Amino acid sequence: MWCQRLAQLLRGRHGSTGHRWPWLPRDPRPILAAPVRCHPTAPASPHCAWQLHRDYLELRYRSTVMRLDFVWLRDHCRSASCYNTKTNQRSLDTASVDLAIRPQAVRVDETTLFLTWPDGHVTRYGLEWLARNSYEGQKQQVMHPRILWNAEIYQQAQVPSIDCRSFLETDEGLKEFLQNFLLYGIAFVENVIPTKEDTEILAERISIIRETIYGRMWYFTSDFSRGDTAYTKLALDRHTDTTYFQEPCGIQVFHCLKHEGTGGRTLLVDGFHAAEQVLRQAPEHFELLAKVPLKHEYVENVGSCHNHMIGVGPVLNIYPWNNELYLIRYNNYDRAVINTVPHDVVRRWYHAHRALTAELRRPDNELWVKLKPGKVLFVDNWRVLHGREAFTGYRQLCGCYLTRDDMLNTARLLGLQA
Repeated sequence: MWCQRLAQLLRGRHGSTGHRWPWLPRDPRPILAAPVRCHPTAPASPHCAWQLHRDYLELRYRSTVMRLDFVWLRDHCRSASCYNTKTNQRSLDTASVDLAIRPQAVRVDETTLFLTWPDGHVTRYGLEWLARNSYEGQKQQVMHPRILWNAEIYQQAQVPSIDCRSFLETDEGLKEFLQNFLLYGIAFVENVIPTKEDTEILAERISIIRETIYGRMWYFTSDFSRGDTAYTKLALDRHTDTTYFQEPCGIQVFHCLKHEGTGGRTLLVDGFHAAEQVLRQAPEHFELLAKVPLKHEYVENVGSCHNHMIGVGPVLNIYPWNNELYLIRYNNYDRAVINTVPHDVVRRWYHAHRALTAELRRPDNELWVKLKPGKVLFVDNWRVLHGREAFTGYRQLCGCYLTRDDMLNTARLLGLQA
C-alpha cells in the first residue's frame, strides 16, 4: 500500500528504525515515576505487559506497543463525571488537568487498564479500546478503504449502477450505492427522470447540496454564460473542481439532460491510483507534492458574475499519522502563480508535477463514459479527476456539489466504514 511505502520513505530520510516525525524528540530513556503503589514493570497476562516512564505509560497489548501520555490518559477518561455517554461529549475541563500529572497506582487485568490519580479518581480503559484509539493503533489503520483502479480494473469489476427507485426508497439500494462510491470514487444511478428537479431529489438522498458561486443546482449549455471553459464546446483536460476554494467541494453530480450532436464523452481518472504509481516510481516526487502549498485562483467578470476566489493547499493531501492520501487538488487551468516556495524547490516541484501528470494522462488510466438522459454520475471530487471531449450540437447538463461530511455521515449511519 502506498501509505506504508511513504512511511518507509520517511523513516529512511530521518535515519530512524521506527516511524517518527522529524519535529518530535526521540523517546527518553525509561525513567521511573514518582513513588507509586505498584511495580513499574509488571506483566498482566500473556497478551499484555506495561511499564511506567517519566511522563507516559508503555503498554504492550497483543502485537501493539502503545506509549500513552499521562495527561492524555487523564483527559480521555470515560467515567460518568468526565464523559457524557448520552451526548458522546467530554465533560472534563481539559484545562483543569495538571500537565505534570502522573498516576498513583496502575493495574491491568485481562481486559482493562485501571489508573488511580492523585485526587483518588479512578480511570478505566478497555485494552481493545486503547489498541484502536492510541496513536500506534491508528497509524496501522486505514480511514477510508478504497479500491484503486485504472480503466481495465474498473471495467472488470463490473460495478453495477443502482436503480433510481431502489436508491430513493430502500436502505439496501442506498447502501450499495454508497459502498460503490466509497470504494471507487464514482457511482451511477439509472432510470432517473431527466429534469433538474428530479436530479435535485436524487442528490439530496445522500447529502446536503452545497450552494456555491454557481448557485445551488447548476444548469448549463455551451453558451459561455460563466467565465469558465466548462461553459463551451471545447475539450476539457482532466482536473478536480473548485481547487480555488479553501475546502474544495467534496462530491460532484452530473446529469446530461439532452445532447443533440456528437462527442462530449466524460473522462474519469482515479487520481489516487496515479499518485500510487508516482510513489512506487519516485517517492521523493510524492513527498514533494504532499508538502508544497500552491495557490489556485478563479477570477470572473462576465455579465453580472464577479468573483475572485483563492484556495491554498498542496496537490496531494495526506493524514500525517498514517500517511493516507485523502485529497488530490489538481487543476492546471486554475493553478495560480507559484510564489509559495523558494527557487531551489520550484524546479524539483515541476519534475514531481510532471511525473504525476504523466500518470494521469496514461491512456490505460482513462475511463471514458457517455452520459445520457436518465443516468446520473456521482464523482468524488477529492479523488477522481474528470474531463470531457469536445462536442458538437446542443448539450444540456445539470448537477450540483454535495457536502462530503454529510455523505460520510449517511454512510456511517448505514454501517459502512467511512
